[in-house]
Amino acid sequence: MSQALQSLLDLLDLEQIEENIFRGQSRPAIVPRVFGGQVAAQALVAAGRTVPEDRLAHSLHAYFLRTGDPGAPIVYTVERMNDGRSFTARRVVAVQHGQPIFALSASFQKHEEGFDHQAPMPAAPDPATLPTSAERLRGYRHIAPEVIEKFLEAREAIDLRYVDEPPFGKFGAPREPHSQVWFRTNGKLADDPLLHVVLATYVSDMTLLDSILLAHGRGGWATGDVVGASLDHAMWFHRPFRADEWLLYDQESPSAHGGRGLGQARIYTQDGQLAISVIQEGVVRAPREH
Repeated sequence: MSQALQSLLDLLDLEQIEENIFRGQSRPAIVPRVFGGQVAAQALVAAGRTVPEDRLAHSLHAYFLRTGDPGAPIVYTVERMNDGRSFTARRVVAVQHGQPIFALSASFQKHEEGFDHQAPMPAAPDPATLPTSAERLRGYRHIAPEVIEKFLEAREAIDLRYVDEPPFGKFGAPREPHSQVWFRTNGKLADDPLLHVVLATYVSDMTLLDSILLAHGRGGWATGDVVGASLDHAMWFHRPFRADEWLLYDQESPSAHGGRGLGQARIYTQDGQLAISVIQEGVVRAPREH
């Protein structure tokens, strides 16, 4: 296991300070706030710690309420909404400096058999044929050296490979609002199913709004031609998967309007199983002139 991955696992391993209350640390992100994937993953860890082991996460719905302070710990309080025969529901509020910054509802289910169908996996090149994130990003240092270095540091624990050029790699003209990346952790993980769901949640916030930028020829956070932030985030976990094995993140944007943009995606295992569906809305605006 890489040191970067161990550091990420340590970041996601919350301290329990009271029944239903947990504390997590934070670290600087690419922008001067807490990375949304971090707070979502930590909140899911907090919820999962209060659920029987035989119940697996099948969905989460979350709102980003305030900008998080990367220099301060985050306290997560868990409300036990329901413990039914098949499903368990939890609500988690993340607090910093006495104010809620994030709220998550998550549902867990006992395994059961049922109907089975799925959308087919789209075509995508083998991840082994693609440059690593570090190899590709180093080619963009001339665009924004400091930001690219932050991208490299933030993604050191994750092997994330773009199928095509990311928004900041080729901008200035609109492209199809569709993007694909392959990802897996840079090292093997334990067999704990919650851990794999948590790592996928963490990564899911890294590139989901990219397809909005592509539609408008914007480079994004690296080039400074947009300002934005996640507003809400929803995920459905359909089938078992491992976050330390290749997952295809197929993303698109059906709409942008009123300073908001919508990203939606499906995540497939390398053998074609639809593992996760994701939807996120974010603020995406052109910078305001002073």
